[in-house]
Amino acid sequence: FHDDQHGTAIVVGAAVLNGLKVVGKNVRDIKLVTSGAGAAALACLGLLVKLGIPRENIWVTDLAGVVYEGRTELMDDDKRQFAQVTDQRTLAEAIEGADVFLGLSAGGVLKQDMVRKMAARPLIFALANPTPEITPEEVREVRDDAIMATGRTDYPNQVNNVLCFPYIFRGALDAGASTITDKMEIAAVHAIADLAQAEQSEVVAAAYVGEKLSFGPEYLIPKPFDPRLMMKIAPAVAQAAADSGVALRPIADMEAYREKLQSFVFASGTIMKP
Repeated sequence: FHDDQHGTAIVVGAAVLNGLKVVGKNVRDIKLVTSGAGAAALACLGLLVKLGIPRENIWVTDLAGVVYEGRTELMDDDKRQFAQVTDQRTLAEAIEGADVFLGLSAGGVLKQDMVRKMAARPLIFALANPTPEITPEEVREVRDDAIMATGRTDYPNQVNNVLCFPYIFRGALDAGASTITDKMEIAAVHAIADLAQAEQSEVVAAAYVGEKLSFGPEYLIPKPFDPRLMMKIAPAVAQAAADSGVALRPIADMEAYREKLQSFVFASGTIMKP
């Protein structure tokens, strides 16, 4: 488990599932186009397939353009599994009709003309840092129906692996997991997605005064300072470890475990008070 790869993938997965829920689209019916085909991007795509996006609905682009069958430049086995049978060669061509753009590449890659060609109510995840593939301001100039996410703290919907990796390891280590399985990753995805839809906590509201923190276009995933993250993710991961048969110390009393985690959260919060 590498948090820059698999941690990012888990948070992207939660944001995509919740974004699709907001716009009323089925995960099996969408077209996803990605810019970037490095380790993080391919980890995201692998998990998104496990979450229900058909592999044939995913279009990958990188420095050499569209990943298509027969391409030899900058290819490897991980990219090859997403190769499309197509004459299209550029992001500008592939983006037409896309429901989701996933950017893990470089600043400024996605142009306004490309955004105009996307499907109705698109999800645009421009995650390059510090300069995203396109800014929310640029998107708003050409679309009023798009939902944006970036990797930055100064925009809504920050996709950052800090949301998950401390708590995944909390659950995995507490259960004595010998490895991180797909089931454990998927459990973390759903725990994060569910928490964003839960009633807001006073603690989170106090930490983010002035921000709208109710589930919707500008709140697809929880905030990093939500104290409930550990209590949601760690038990889900620990249970998935047991269900996967990799827990060397399965947690017998999950309710007592949650209470123990709550005491950790309270202690940490007390120490961090100004």
